[in-house]
Amino acid sequence: MDQIRTIKGTHDILPPNSIKWQKLEKIIYQTCKLFSFKEIRTPVFEKTDLFSRSVGELTDIVSKEMYSWEDRDGTNLTLRPELTASVVRSYIQHNLQSHSPIQRLFYIGPIFRRERPQKGRQRQFHQFGVEAFGSDNPEQDAEVISLAWHLLSKLNIIDNITLKINSLGSPECREKYRLALKDYIRPHLSTFSETSNVRFKKNPLRILDSKNANEINILKSAPPISNFYTSEDKNHFKSVLSFLDKMKILYKVRPQLVRGLDYYTKTVFEFTSKDLGAQDAILGGGRYDNLVKTLGGKPTAGIGFAAGMERFLIALESKGFNFENEAPDIYFVCIEKEAIGLTLALTKKLREKDFSVIIDPMRRSMKAQLREANKFGAKIALIIGDSEIKSNSIIIKDLTKNSQKTCPQSELFNFL
Repeated sequence: MDQIRTIKGTHDILPPNSIKWQKLEKIIYQTCKLFSFKEIRTPVFEKTDLFSRSVGELTDIVSKEMYSWEDRDGTNLTLRPELTASVVRSYIQHNLQSHSPIQRLFYIGPIFRRERPQKGRQRQFHQFGVEAFGSDNPEQDAEVISLAWHLLSKLNIIDNITLKINSLGSPECREKYRLALKDYIRPHLSTFSETSNVRFKKNPLRILDSKNANEINILKSAPPISNFYTSEDKNHFKSVLSFLDKMKILYKVRPQLVRGLDYYTKTVFEFTSKDLGAQDAILGGGRYDNLVKTLGGKPTAGIGFAAGMERFLIALESKGFNFENEAPDIYFVCIEKEAIGLTLALTKKLREKDFSVIIDPMRRSMKAQLREANKFGAKIALIIGDSEIKSNSIIIKDLTKNSQKTCPQSELFNFL
């Protein structure tokens, strides 16, 4: 029979790589705890309408990349292509604002997009992100950016990281800018790609996200959105930058920076890494003050970011992050068949006292078992053979010092 393999763009996470994931996740949990963000877990599939209404029907995600199907009852469902919309849906459905006016949430989970697999980006990949609801003040923007900065610093990859930041202004500002941008692009439109021509009609700001070299060169001279800020837009962005300065968080203002999703307003930001190649964004996000209302909730300000876990791991490995396997405390060497029951009983007691223990279920020779104990990096080997059964003793071998002693089994736990 033909061997069944993983689907293109998906991959298994196997030991020892799974240890790397666990270490990264542990640092994420610790960082979010410092900022009092609480974990939220949402279903991996939702109604398709959730994403088309929030992300935007003309975005590549909705128009090209979603895994969608019709359920038996006729409902259109989609594997989540991003998580902010799902978190907002949950925020509204469970009336979280009634619990506290400020909600600080974070998530870790799989995302699904049907795109060309490449370095750090698969069809099933994983994201970590945070969302903060309730405050439209600039200090909330600064806190969320600070959390990202703290995490990158904790992972020791901040040296090759650049924080790029911009403001997309209010809806009033963007409408005026949209018209000005169209006027600027129109004379060059014949040289633009088919994708940009479609965006020109529906959402010209998305053209600013173009990766086409000719378009990038033309857009360098486009009027900046800052020319159209309202006084409130200016004050908000100025305050965000001031707060980052106070915290000594370095940044570069990038007037061309837009995010790939339609729901962003005001502050948008992106952390890029030199260690990732052409697709250099490692973390990005921004403010979405109208999204809760768009999805049927009460008007509520929000801001957040998302980061690809696979990209984090690439950056970490390029910096030589310590991903050593966690070695077991004890390897239990059982030589005689008659000692198996005793070995299992003692192992159970050891684990109850929080020692990590490996036993050999293959009934191999002592030499083979000790060889494997060293392979796993165990600190201690406990050895029971025929003479130890008769004398109710046990050999304790220190594998780090290559020394050993024999003690009564009754004194094993005190000795350890």
